[in-house]
Amino acid sequence: MPQLAIAKEFLAEYANLEKPVRRAVQESIDKFSHHTQAGLHLEKLRGGADPRIRTIRIDRFWRGVVLAPESGDIYCLLHVLPHDEAIAYATSRRFTVNQVLGVLEVRDEKQLQTMSETLEMAAGATPSPRLFDHVKDSQLRWLGIDDQVLPIVRLLARDAHLDALQHLLPTLQYDALVALASGMSPEETWDEIAKNLVDAERPESVEPEDLPTAIERTPAQVALVDGPEELAKILRPPFALWRIFLHPAQRRIAYRDSYPGSVMITGGAGTGKTVTALHRAAHLARRYDDGVPILMTTYSKPLTAELGRQLDQLIEDARQRERVEVLTTDQLAARILRERLGRPAGVLGYPTLCDFADGLHLHPDHSGAFLVDEWEDVLLAQDITEYPAYEAARRTGRGEPLHPSKRPAVWAATETLRERLRSEDLRSFLQIADEAAGILRETGEARYRHIIVDEAQDLHPAQWRLLRAAVPPGPDDLFLVGDPHQRIWQHRVSMRDTGVHIVGRTQRLTVSYRTTQEILDWAVRVLGLAPADELDGWPDSLDGYESPMHGRRPIVRRFQGWDEECEAAIAQVRSWLADGVEPGAIAVTARVNAKTKDVASRLRSLGIETESPTGQGRHVRAGAMHSLKGLEFQCVAVVGVHEGLVPHPKALVPPEVDKASHRESLQRERCVLYVACTRARDRLYVSHSGPPSPFLPR
Repeated sequence: MPQLAIAKEFLAEYANLEKPVRRAVQESIDKFSHHTQAGLHLEKLRGGADPRIRTIRIDRFWRGVVLAPESGDIYCLLHVLPHDEAIAYATSRRFTVNQVLGVLEVRDEKQLQTMSETLEMAAGATPSPRLFDHVKDSQLRWLGIDDQVLPIVRLLARDAHLDALQHLLPTLQYDALVALASGMSPEETWDEIAKNLVDAERPESVEPEDLPTAIERTPAQVALVDGPEELAKILRPPFALWRIFLHPAQRRIAYRDSYPGSVMITGGAGTGKTVTALHRAAHLARRYDDGVPILMTTYSKPLTAELGRQLDQLIEDARQRERVEVLTTDQLAARILRERLGRPAGVLGYPTLCDFADGLHLHPDHSGAFLVDEWEDVLLAQDITEYPAYEAARRTGRGEPLHPSKRPAVWAATETLRERLRSEDLRSFLQIADEAAGILRETGEARYRHIIVDEAQDLHPAQWRLLRAAVPPGPDDLFLVGDPHQRIWQHRVSMRDTGVHIVGRTQRLTVSYRTTQEILDWAVRVLGLAPADELDGWPDSLDGYESPMHGRRPIVRRFQGWDEECEAAIAQVRSWLADGVEPGAIAVTARVNAKTKDVASRLRSLGIETESPTGQGRHVRAGAMHSLKGLEFQCVAVVGVHEGLVPHPKALVPPEVDKASHRESLQRERCVLYVACTRARDRLYVSHSGPPSPFLPR
């Protein structure tokens, strides 16, 4: 009876397939595994690079790609792809057995040849030191670098050249080169490679054509299936498992032995910044056991809850898991202040704080919201405690002009606001962060050995001062991940001014593992041509940002009125559900809550339950664009993307007030739409009533 092996790459694809297709895949595999003559189910291809690669029919549109060795009874399911993509893959790849490692390898030889010729031309034009000059040929061969890859390795001059080979080289050979490039010795590199082998010892002999044995030696890339129950077990958890899967470029960053100080990792949506941060936390938790905890933090409770769940999956050793605390910056600040006061601090959320300020009638010309924003976005942001500093302070990004002669009265009003809060023992969240930072500076207490920060672009300067005070400066103190292109709040941060120094220690991820290339191409155009804000005097870029996954192009529809648009969005959601998409994998979003509430209400009237984007995932998610930050869904419907609402007029600084601030607020609104659209993994639906938003690609 034939035995089936499943390539681990297929699991990621399987997680993204619609429910009927997943069911057809399981049925095809089950029939295959119970058939005594497996070859009858497989189709040979003409003109393929490797005659052992066959295809298997899943349904009328989808085909599986199978590696069928000429001897033995182990067959490996590699991919399930649309028909044309399956044929293209099957005819272009060749499988080999690594003569040192004894593992199964795959390569696209045509692409490798093209890359080799390109590197040779570059090498002839600009002779320079090479990336692996410090490694001998014998050491490279000892690590499994074969005779086809070795000449290419000798042409590599920069990390970027190595990164370009990620999808062309056999996986373990690429991993070995990444480890060497990151500073590991050949011996340390072998230790890393050995983690992906059945046995850390080298095989005594390797048969070049023995693919079944090579498959058995490659458990990190291939899983053997022993019957339907084992198959069900393997296919059940891919959504959870693949959220913590680490790709080679991310592994190089996450598992670097040590950084000399704070480091910032940037990358576009879906490039694995969060998973890199999770693995960095796991790596540090394994290395240190001196009783000083590690903190993983971000700005919202739903995100920290998800980070905690993923760390539970990633760190199996309970003692190591206990070393990592997962808290929001607000929770950390509240804890520190509670310890100082001996009781919880009374706190007012932003809307309540604005109402509180309005009730005090502090200024005849300015609202409570204006005064709260002036306090938090100018005074707290720049750590201003005396009037002369306010008189000279920058007000970049503020939506209303303020003549210098008006500043004394505004200062007096904010002072009164703070005094009234003190008298009633109340504080804002950012005020608590500011006070907590002061307490840590005063006591000199180092709360944590290391701090890992997710969604770094959305933290306020007061929160940065808190984190800086919570960990002593030194190697591996702060590991930060963020994307200036996803900055949806108005906090402006000079990292340098908060004491966090990252200049010269920044790295960028460029491959999106969440969103298809078609959605990516469209969403990046939403951002326009303006560069992202700098986090510390260095601009970020989306150059080279790409996805290895392909799918359908985004759908953009125009309607005459909202009722028609709303009904169409409902029809789209019902269509996705009919296609087998799980309700919790669908999101409906708009710039304002009123529109999503309307869609949600009409869905419920049809018996389709909804919940917030941060709910349990049992029902269709519905919420404003801001609430989708940090989440991902199989299908996303973005509605109400019309002129006059996107960008939202209230979020824009008028150009007559400040042209630079107007441009910044406009770009921030682009980021909000970009974030919403890049939550979609497979399908993106965008609609508007009347004239479209100027942000929509033409």
